[in-house]
Amino acid sequence: MGFWSLLEVASMPVIQVLFISVVGAFLATDRCKLFPVEARNSMNKVVFVLFAPALMFANLAQTVTLEDMISWWFMPVNMGLTFLLGGILGWIVVKILKPPPYLEGLIVATCSSGNMGNLPIILVPAICDEDKSPFGNRSVCRTVGLSYASFSMALGGFYIWTYTFRLIKGSAMKFKDIEESEQKAIRSSNSDLEADHKSHLLGAPEETLVKQETGFWRKGVDFLHEILEELRAPPSVGAIIGFIFGAVTWLRNLIIGDDAPLRIVQTTAKLLGDGTIPCMTIILGGNLIQGLRSSAVKPVVVLGIVCVRYILLPIIGIGIVKSAESFGFLPADPLFQYVLMLQFTLPPAMNIGTMTQLYNVGQDECSVLMLWTYLVAILALTVWSTFFLHLLV
Repeated sequence: MGFWSLLEVASMPVIQVLFISVVGAFLATDRCKLFPVEARNSMNKVVFVLFAPALMFANLAQTVTLEDMISWWFMPVNMGLTFLLGGILGWIVVKILKPPPYLEGLIVATCSSGNMGNLPIILVPAICDEDKSPFGNRSVCRTVGLSYASFSMALGGFYIWTYTFRLIKGSAMKFKDIEESEQKAIRSSNSDLEADHKSHLLGAPEETLVKQETGFWRKGVDFLHEILEELRAPPSVGAIIGFIFGAVTWLRNLIIGDDAPLRIVQTTAKLLGDGTIPCMTIILGGNLIQGLRSSAVKPVVVLGIVCVRYILLPIIGIGIVKSAESFGFLPADPLFQYVLMLQFTLPPAMNIGTMTQLYNVGQDECSVLMLWTYLVAILALTVWSTFFLHLLV
């Protein structure tokens, strides 16, 4: 499979995202006025509460069985490493570049959370369909590759709606704290500030004592509460239910298959889930207009994210996958290894835009970051895919 053929295959899903974003941007222009901020917020809530959970449930219940979870056990580990290592590199970028506090979580999220959904589902079967595909029989490759990509999508959604969701939520809380402190500073007079300062000093020893007594226990309880709250997010609930239906055979047989008595549940969930990616991309495009006008993102921030996502993470990914292969952790299938390496090379997850819109923090900056990272992804995905294929076959 030549470079130009691979360029065409790798660029198609990215160009689709960019085209749909342009449609969203056009609808949000002052000339068109069909997609104002209120409409984007309302659509985003529908995606969060309905479309994304349906997508998670439909993909997991249909494509992942208990046997798959056992034999592909390294994929969740590999994906967890992409989030962990990407998060560490993103944190380093934040410490070096010192962006505004409300953008810190967004930058770490874009460095750590890849688009594990629509890009692999389009890219992997497309490579299998090529006449010069290095992965053997076309139909077998396509079926197996689609299962790998669907499992990747479901796992990615679970990680994104827990780990990444927490990052964006943290940024939103930080942004609100900054706004509240600024408003208090404006409202308060100098005398009030001095009186407050004195009262805080008088109460400090007692307050410190309480914190020392309850600090560790309180932090543990708060952390557990946050995890449970994130697992209660609609997309996380959809993923958990999908895992259960996929793993339990009799539940799976109720909804999956032509003879399943409740197959209408699966077909309805799939129909709803199919609206997730187009809606998210249109919202992203709608935010892009405002983002290009008023974004606080500096070029050096974009460069930092691009370096993490398209240079450092793919190199690290090759080392991890080849090490896992040498220890015998992976199935003897080069396509599986290709999907694992691809997970380290993908552009940022589209769901990040949904989260920023949901919490009303950094949505304009998110659109600008997505624009540049997806433009670079056209070339980056092609170059790295070519290298991976030569490395594995």
